[in-house]
This record gives sequence, C-alpha cells and structure tokens, in this order.
Amino acid sequence: MEPLPRVYGPHGSSLRDLPRLRGARRRRASSWDRTGGNDDRLLIEPGSTAVLAELTGPGSITHIWCTAAVARDPNLDTSEEAELLRRLVLRVTWDDAEHPSVLVPLGDFFGIGFGRTRTFASLPLQMSPRDGKGFNCFFHMPFATRARFELISEMTAEAVFFYYYIDWEAYDALEADLGRFHAQWRRENPTGGIDPAGMDNNTFLQGGTNSDGAGNYVILQARGRGHYVGCVLNVENLRDTAEFNWYGEGDDMIFIDGEPFPPALHGTGTEDYFNTAWCPDEPFSALYHGMPLTGGPNFAGQWSMYRFHIEDPVTFDESLLVTIEHGHANRRSDDLSSVAYWYQTLPQLPFELAPVDQRLPGPG
Repeated sequence: MEPLPRVYGPHGSSLRDLPRLRGARRRRASSWDRTGGNDDRLLIEPGSTAVLAELTGPGSITHIWCTAAVARDPNLDTSEEAELLRRLVLRVTWDDAEHPSVLVPLGDFFGIGFGRTRTFASLPLQMSPRDGKGFNCFFHMPFATRARFELISEMTAEAVFFYYYIDWEAYDALEADLGRFHAQWRRENPTGGIDPAGMDNNTFLQGGTNSDGAGNYVILQARGRGHYVGCVLNVENLRDTAEFNWYGEGDDMIFIDGEPFPPALHGTGTEDYFNTAWCPDEPFSALYHGMPLTGGPNFAGQWSMYRFHIEDPVTFDESLLVTIEHGHANRRSDDLSSVAYWYQTLPQLPFELAPVDQRLPGPG
C-alpha cells in the first residue's frame, strides 16, 4: 500500500472527517523538564525573551496550551502581578518573514483583555479552570520553512513561571494556497468622542450621524490577499454617570479592497456584531461568539467579547479595514482595545505593539 502524502490535506475538523486517514506526523515543543524531574516550566527573568519553539517546516501548528504565574519573591513588594498578562507578549514569526505575524499581550491573545481571566470556551480559544488560567488555542497555523515562537517579558521586577505545549504536524510539502496566521493587538484610550455637556442623555447616546466611517475604532488594517476570521474587543466604560450608560451603540463597518462608504458589510450595533442583543450584561460563551467578561451595574467597568468568522470568513484580495464605532456616530470616549485574527499571504503590512506603559489596564 502506498503511504499517504504528508501534507496539510483537504481535511476538516468535523467528527465526520476524523475517519479520513492522513500522513502527517505529530510533533510537540513543550516546557518539560529535560533532567527527568518535575520542574516542567521555564523561569523567565524580568526584561528577557524566551524562545519557546524554533520549528523547521513544512508543518502546521494545531494547538497551543500554556499558563503563567509570577514566581513570587518575598523580598519584593510589587503590583506587577495584576499586570502580568499585559506585560507578557507572544511573538510569532513565519518562514523567512522580516516581521512577526503575531504580536499580542498573552492574555488578550487567548480571548480576554485587561490582564484578567475567566473560564470560557469558544471553538478556537478557551480559558480553562483553574479560574480561567489554562489558556488554549486551536487555530491552525501552517508554515513552509520555519516557525519561531517567543515570549517576551516586560516585567521589571518579578520573574515568571511559564508552562506550555505547542503541538504541530510535520509534512513533506505545504500547498501554495495556504495563508499564514496573524494576530494584532490595538488600543485607543480614550477614543475620541464628544463632550455630552448641554445635551440630554438620549441625544448623546443616539443622536448624530456617521456618513463616512471616519473616526471609527480600527480593529484591523491589512494589505495583501487573505481572510479575516474574527476579533476580541475589550471595552472599559470611562463615563461616570447615573444615567443610562450603554457603551455599545457603535456599528461595525468592514471595508474590503478599498471600497467606498457605505461598505458591503455595515452592521447595526456593537452587541449585534457580537451576535447578542438588547444591551447584554450577563457572561456568555459559545463556539463563535460570546461575552466572557462583564462589568458592573449600568454597564460600568471592563467588558470582553468575541466574534469568530469560522463559517463566514471575510475574504479580501488587496486590503481590508475592519472598524467599529465607539458609541453611535463615535460620540463616546471609552478605553477600547482589541485583537484581530486573520490569514493572509506574506509579507503582511508590518505592525508594532504599543509600549508596555500604554498597554497596562485601568483600575477596572
């Protein structure tokens, strides 16, 4: 019998496809103790970068699991523990690319912002018990020649314990039509709204017009050929009022290949894009959408929500601009941050990560 070719192959992830025999070989990079002991972790010193994996392709990442904790030093008195998941950064570079394709604070990458955790499960991302500190990613990530995974610590005082698995498949060849996985973090704090003085609350929240999309919060700006597969959006409500304080009247607007306003994909409200309704305030998670982190009464505090385009990716041939209003007609001034996930050809439009002092969460 001829051996099956070791390629990515036309295999889905459904139960129906599991019986299909395939020729790939499973591999793993992990933090197991090379001495044979039980110290199965890295100790990452403040300000250092750890290489988690340097893989030779062709291949594809199939699963990532990790967890992190401060290696507490009783001689130190620091508040950095609450900032851990914004001070640790995941950086991934594919093939011979000059720039990384993934550059995201660790906690945000796995689905919740503000350096916080909650137990939730979506199809591609999960935070698992205990207390949501077990991070899982099931996005497939093909590469042709090389995959380099790094964890950057921007702690200034505390060392960090880091445990991880990076599971992958090794192939003999990689098809030419496979995009590379990308993830980018952005933040605008505060967003550029208007002063509500002199108008009633309903006029502030519902009034005004947006006839061009200018001033929208930008989730993703990409160039090349690919498809957008979703995002995590984090909102901290910065408006202090006893009046109705809903933050989510903003429409999503996705501009494909430089199309003019109005774009083909124009939505009706923040909670609508995230597939919920009527100003939701209860935690919820499903395969493709959810709100695992909810704030306090009258929509105060910090909120994290996700929408994954697994069944309905947004394809583009030249460019993509994914945006959402911050309040109707961009009237609100809140703290917005996000992670966009997409696949595309290399090289991508280069992007940077904001300095650590611009990533740290607010008081909550």
